[in-house]
Amino acid sequence: MIIRYLLCALIAYLLGSISTGILIAGKSGHDIRKEGSHNTGASNALRILGLKGGALTFLGDFLKAALAVTAGLLIAQRNGGLIAGLFVVLGHNWPVFFGFQGGKGIACSTAVLLILYPWQGAAAALICLAVIAVTKYISVGSLTMLTVFFILLIFTEPFWPVAVWALVLLILGVYRHRGNIERLRNGTENKIGQKPKEKYLHNPEK
Repeated sequence: MIIRYLLCALIAYLLGSISTGILIAGKSGHDIRKEGSHNTGASNALRILGLKGGALTFLGDFLKAALAVTAGLLIAQRNGGLIAGLFVVLGHNWPVFFGFQGGKGIACSTAVLLILYPWQGAAAALICLAVIAVTKYISVGSLTMLTVFFILLIFTEPFWPVAVWALVLLILGVYRHRGNIERLRNGTENKIGQKPKEKYLHNPEK
């Protein structure tokens, strides 16, 4: 069984390392790692490439995570899915194919949540969208989604390993959004559709 778990982790990590944002941006002559927030996820793709590029990046990241979790479930059932869900996010955040410079894992996490725990994931995702609609901050909505999901799992699933697994996803999300959190505290975080502030341009999040 350990071999199966390792296989789930490897497949998921490699799938996660396929950076949709870098590939899509490259077709239009952009290196998304050197523009905007220097992040390769859908939020920066939206900023650099527009609505179509952002949507395609989100969809690609969502689908690779869905594929990874499905493979994990087929190889090692529920635990395989949990392992794959974690490692596809790790691969997205630190992709081996692109110098370990990746995204923040939100599109991937959304797919993982919805596939493994559909109603909890759907509830968290809907709250995320509501928060983004009200605040216009994608970062706030993203962290809200992971937090709500973790809280729901505490009350609906065994603490070990499920809630602990959700906590790890939350911690990863917070860590990758540490620059956003600092900008929110300083009042320099950019809202959807807002032109990047000068301070943001000179201090992009790595």
